Amino acid sequence: MKTALDFSRIDGGMLDEVGGKAANLGELTRAGLPVPPGWVLTTGAYQEAAEAAGLDAVIAAGGRGLAPAARARLLETPVPAAVERAVREAYGRLGDETAVAVRSSATAEDLPFASFAGQQDTYLNVVGPQAVLDAVRRCWASLWTDRAVAYRESNGIDHARVRLAVVVQVMVDARVAGVMFTANPVTGRRRETVIDAAPGLGEAVVSGAVNPDRFVVDTDRGEILHRQQGDKRLAIRALPGGGTERVDTEQVEAGSDGFCLDDARVRELAALGARVEGHYGAPQDTEWALDADGKLWLTQSRPITTLYPLPEPRGQDLRLYFSLNVAQGVMRPLTPMGIAALKLVAGGAASLFAASPEDLAGRRDGPGVLAVSGERLWIDLTTAVRSRPGRFILPKVLSAGEARSGAVLESLADDPRLSVIHASRVPLARAAFRFARRVHAPTRVRQAVTSPERALAFTRRIGEEVDRRLRVPDTATPAERLAHAERVLAGTFPLMISIMPIVITGYGLFGLAARLSGVPLGEMQDVLRSVPHNPTTEMDLELWALSTRIEPEPFRRAPVSELVRRYRAGELPPKAQREIAAFLREYGHRGVAEIDVGVPRWSEDPAHILGVLANYLRMDGGADLAPEALFARGAAEAEATTARLVAAARRRGRVRAAVVRFGLRRTRQVVGLRELPKFYLVKVLAGVRRSLLVVGDHLVTTGVLDAAADVFFLTPAEIESALTGGDLPEPAAESASAGGDLRGLVAGRRAVHERESRRRHVPRVLLSDGTEPEALATAAADGALIGTAASAGTVTGTARVVLDPVGAHLEPGEILICPSTDPGWTPLFLTAGGLVMEMGGSMSHGAVVAREYGIPAVVGVPDATHRITTGMRVTVNGAAGTVTIAEPQEAAVTTPA
Repeated sequence: MKTALDFSRIDGGMLDEVGGKAANLGELTRAGLPVPPGWVLTTGAYQEAAEAAGLDAVIAAGGRGLAPAARARLLETPVPAAVERAVREAYGRLGDETAVAVRSSATAEDLPFASFAGQQDTYLNVVGPQAVLDAVRRCWASLWTDRAVAYRESNGIDHARVRLAVVVQVMVDARVAGVMFTANPVTGRRRETVIDAAPGLGEAVVSGAVNPDRFVVDTDRGEILHRQQGDKRLAIRALPGGGTERVDTEQVEAGSDGFCLDDARVRELAALGARVEGHYGAPQDTEWALDADGKLWLTQSRPITTLYPLPEPRGQDLRLYFSLNVAQGVMRPLTPMGIAALKLVAGGAASLFAASPEDLAGRRDGPGVLAVSGERLWIDLTTAVRSRPGRFILPKVLSAGEARSGAVLESLADDPRLSVIHASRVPLARAAFRFARRVHAPTRVRQAVTSPERALAFTRRIGEEVDRRLRVPDTATPAERLAHAERVLAGTFPLMISIMPIVITGYGLFGLAARLSGVPLGEMQDVLRSVPHNPTTEMDLELWALSTRIEPEPFRRAPVSELVRRYRAGELPPKAQREIAAFLREYGHRGVAEIDVGVPRWSEDPAHILGVLANYLRMDGGADLAPEALFARGAAEAEATTARLVAAARRRGRVRAAVVRFGLRRTRQVVGLRELPKFYLVKVLAGVRRSLLVVGDHLVTTGVLDAAADVFFLTPAEIESALTGGDLPEPAAESASAGGDLRGLVAGRRAVHERESRRRHVPRVLLSDGTEPEALATAAADGALIGTAASAGTVTGTARVVLDPVGAHLEPGEILICPSTDPGWTPLFLTAGGLVMEMGGSMSHGAVVAREYGIPAVVGVPDATHRITTGMRVTVNGAAGTVTIAEPQEAAVTTPA
């Protein structure tokens, strides 16, 4: 391996040898783009220096002192003689006393999934071989700054595997310089170039030392969409003989108080950015400089890693996607099998509306409205948004389940690219009629009104049918198990959704009662508290009751990991062992992110349940705080509210009062069933998961996979090929070939899944040009946290930010701040004083359960988990939909609505 390589000898495949920055500069040079000449000191040189400094021992020791110890070793140890010779020779080829920039180029830097921008050091206007050697050594040491070490650890990158190359590049004595994004990093919009520019070297812009001029350009049309003048009070200039100085704008050339680039230069830059993006095939974050002769140079390029990936293009017209993950309260990515399973379920759903249902049911690719991006599922709402009925219905539906998404859709009504092109209501009416007929909606509505007992009996028969369909003979072959799993998934939705007409009837009667009584719906929400027949609240109450029946030790003292070990070994106290096993037999099919068939259930990993039990048993609270008491109190308040509504209706007429009393009684009897379809769906997914694990065991036995759970990182078609020995479908065949076999395919997908799991931001709504419409909305005033009112009441308490409920500890009365919830979160609700969610609407899962428990709740609060930190005192006003920072001395108190 050569120690020093010119840019012209480097390409993008040399990451391990030259690092991310140098690989990109080599790519740009070989593509004929204007890059200042230079060379790179390879990672082999760093490795020699690290060995001389004894760095392996420092890394092995680890601990909090890792970063400073590694830096000190590298700075104290002389540069190896062979490396020093290579540096002097390579520098000499650029010319004696040439001013250069010396930049770090790490092997885990400027990658498509992690940019590491600005984490290692850069030294500008370095003159002379000795100065270059000193800068090289400091670059090596910068691989071990506290920030760089923390970033690698948070991204799962092994310290021992990271190497550092050093770029040495001829300095551009810039008249103007800055950064350029070839996609808008704020809105996500592709083909929209954003340029920041300021006089002098680009370091002033990159480091944030100056407020630059900003230009936004439509890349394709060359139109400058926006200009914003910065004050540019500071410039960084190169000094004769080496080094830089900072000067105020009074020392900068005349005209620096205006825009530092004219329109022609802005367009030229945008065109240059388009060339760079075209070369890489992805949006780029570049650094550029304009020299004294008016020539533009590229000094760096790296992927923009913060952009959310786009679904596969579907023609030229703009498409609008809604996140199915957000709708389900699951922000984490789905496994490949999880996506495949939901596509089969969605195919069954689409068949209920289709004129030819046989064309959709059982299709592995699912209905055409589904798309995959970022290992998550998206629904293409373009056709609905561009139809008159869809524009009327969609915002209303979303306002109940995902309020912020509904508002986003309404904001897009004026976008000419999404103008109405489908005015007729006939297609929607026909689809609705087919759906109602296939789920026997008239019969279910009649039962809900005239005989709710028969309606409830019907839902129990659905549960029995689910259990029957999930039975698989022990003698079934792996291929038969796979076929059975697909068949069950395809038939799940038509079965479980037949419950919903009963629930909708209940809510319809609720709305009728509001109209007849003259009381707004917002003042009637207590009627919906503590409703029966809700499997999620029944589960939560049973878990609490279980905590009152079992022995308190070892739960009060032992860590969760030890509780799990004892439970699996059968070593918990007898009653606890027996009662927990019984609970998991009934509810063990549930879990966090339970819509993903690839995620373990509580029956497989009881850590979450055992942790919740431990939390309950550590609580010190009176009987009035027990959930069953709160539930009974909620039922009493519901009865009182019903009586008040009946009295209000009586003032308008006795018949109205009778109808309101009847309607609200029916409402309370059936609306709790709204959770039952998902309860059954999750039961199906758990049963399919058990069967697929048997298939996975078979593939392990035959040497195809390393672990049974690897089966969830394959698709049904790939598993079928593995079982039959047939060819893998594309593009899996190419990936498997690159990795040698299916193990390589699984390993690659696990790595992608892990990276996506670290993504903190998932858009609710995404346009096919990359725009996140919510990012275009005007931000709320500083300190204002405004969401959607979800459960009335006001509470002031200590915030507890929870990103993952597994292992979370919530003290009684604390305010739970979380991204979203699914049923796996709800055991935490029993001790929460209030709830704040980033996602959801008034009818989303978390909102419904919060109302049943009488917990003040606000949902759809933008960036709540970032703007609120654990320990803050916050006030949640569940009626107004606001969250405010409370005065530190205020005690926690809940005020009923």
